[in-house]
Amino acid sequence: MLTVSETDNKLLIRKYIEEVINTGVVDEIEKYVSNDYTEIFEGKRYRLGIDGAREHIRGVRRTYLDLTLTIEQQVAEGEYVATCITARGTHQGEWLGIKPTGKLVTYTGVNIDRVVNGRIAEHGGAANLLGPLLEIGGVRVVGPDSSA
Repeated sequence: MLTVSETDNKLLIRKYIEEVINTGVVDEIEKYVSNDYTEIFEGKRYRLGIDGAREHIRGVRRTYLDLTLTIEQQVAEGEYVATCITARGTHQGEWLGIKPTGKLVTYTGVNIDRVVNGRIAEHGGAANLLGPLLEIGGVRVVGPDSSA
């Protein structure tokens, strides 16, 4: 059974996705993100703080202006919330050196967020980015059955 704080933590992440990530409106991001907000990527910790979190959202939305994350499932335990998402957006800005293609991309991912004192303190996870890279021509399949 979830505790009240676990339920609150799940709701905080849901509202952050719906009100900040899906809209790109980062003016009140401090309602969701702590001053010492840290992203974890490839086992390394990057302390971004509120300003870094704002810039991260702006950067992603420069590439995918219409980005929308759909929450498929959430699980909470203590301070941690795992959120399975499906992301959709049109490739309208440069990404990893790949020029905009105007193609709609869809990918799935799992976000792991740590909530401390009602704010997101840490964010990490994993996303299936091979699909979007194939969709926009960033990578291609090479092999005996391909036309490469």
